[in-house]
Amino acid sequence: MATLLPPPKRQKVYHGIPEPEPELPKPSQNIVVQFVSDDDGSQLAPAVNLPANISRDDLQALVNNLAKNEEPVPFQFHITLPGDDAKAGDASRIVISKSIEADVLSHSSQTFSPEDILLIRCAPQSVFRVRPATRCSSTLTGHTSPILCASFSPTGSLLATGSGDTNARLWDLGTETPSHTLSGHRGWVLCVEWETLERKLATGGHDGNVRIWDPKTGKPVGDVLKGHSKWITSLAWEPTHINATTPRLASSSKDGTVRVWSLATRRVEYTLGGHTQSVNVVRWGGGGVGGKGVLYTASSDRTVKVWDANGGKLLHTLKDHAHWVTTLALNTDFVLRTGPFDQTGKRPASDADAQAAALRRYNALVSVTPELLISGSDDHTLFLWSLFPSRTDDISASAEAAAKGGKLKPVARLTGHQRQVSHVAFSPDGRWAASAAWDNSVRVWEGRTGKFVATLRGHVSAVYRLTWSADSRLLVSASRDTTLKIWDLKTYKIKTDLPGHTDEVYCVDFVADKIVSGGRDRTVKM
Repeated sequence: MATLLPPPKRQKVYHGIPEPEPELPKPSQNIVVQFVSDDDGSQLAPAVNLPANISRDDLQALVNNLAKNEEPVPFQFHITLPGDDAKAGDASRIVISKSIEADVLSHSSQTFSPEDILLIRCAPQSVFRVRPATRCSSTLTGHTSPILCASFSPTGSLLATGSGDTNARLWDLGTETPSHTLSGHRGWVLCVEWETLERKLATGGHDGNVRIWDPKTGKPVGDVLKGHSKWITSLAWEPTHINATTPRLASSSKDGTVRVWSLATRRVEYTLGGHTQSVNVVRWGGGGVGGKGVLYTASSDRTVKVWDANGGKLLHTLKDHAHWVTTLALNTDFVLRTGPFDQTGKRPASDADAQAAALRRYNALVSVTPELLISGSDDHTLFLWSLFPSRTDDISASAEAAAKGGKLKPVARLTGHQRQVSHVAFSPDGRWAASAAWDNSVRVWEGRTGKFVATLRGHVSAVYRLTWSADSRLLVSASRDTTLKIWDLKTYKIKTDLPGHTDEVYCVDFVADKIVSGGRDRTVKM
């Protein structure tokens, strides 16, 4: 019996036409690449010859291999555009997100060809990632008039909001429900600030009073702190790494003074009275002479003043702005605010542990760059200052400045906004700074040099507030146009639009993977 052959294989038909030939990968040219560190411009490895279509992840593995890192570090790769090729208003660098071929060689500016040696700058990023928010998980009502301020506690378990209905409220973020109402102010609650170990909450009101609350019970701690003759504009706690047991509190006011309160005696330790007009913002920095802390105050008298936090001696007056100075940011803000709490979420056992942990985190940041300050003003510009170049007790720099007439030079002047600057914020790792303005735009700058990086456009009305995610990869802006927007810093485009508010959004804060916002529509959304 003859062997039966299997029937011939039917050819696969795509809607009546035979299968197309599989596309071969396009041949790619080789290019010479030099990897340099974004921190100091040093070479990470000798120049290497690579295929242009090597993917971003392979580049990352390659750099980790060449640098012999035991633990792989995530990097961001970018190439800086030469000054004349960066069109005005465009981004000044190309971020490599897919491959060198797709992002650099096919870039619209046509600056780079395969013959060039490409200098790729590598910026290490945080080893943890924050999930971007995509939707509103809850809408919390309770305030009866617009919400003026919102702030997460350092560990991100509680949220405090202050409102025009004279109350501050505490919300539990685990269950996303209200936990306490703090009533006592006789006017709007204008600012809320957490102590870094989460034991106390301070609120400042339109009535000129500062109140201290216990967040666990929602009861006031001791009496109200009276003394200011006009409303409170901002509050700042002493950093944990300087004083973990009984941190002091600084409050700035429309009456032109800053008062520093000792919470052990509940009295004013000293008053800073050098400003001639309203003090708009106070920041308590961790550096200063001998690392003992320093107070930065910005005022409507067009100056920024720097004071020694122990005794209140005036160290510097910065007079470069031409209009009211309305916003200040330190590159150490995030570390100072979260104190000993990092992304692992461990609680310190004692105050001494907390102080050591906070000091370790603070030193890790300032060992790379000193404590920097950015001031933003209604004159449409920002200035970047480096006032304490090193952690030593070196008096020569300030003596030199005094000899020149006491005027310290800013590191950079950041120009480009067309209207008043409303807010400026450093990213947690201090690499970037972002500024929001009334010209509907957000601008991103290099945090160490003040160089312009990109403009983020998309809001159709004034941008009021900014906040960064803990891993410095996402930026969130809140605007008068009722939306929040999450920006992707690889493409400098909108990553997610978060609508939902029915009126202007006045405040926004970002912790772990929760974003919270509050505004004129009297609701808190997260």
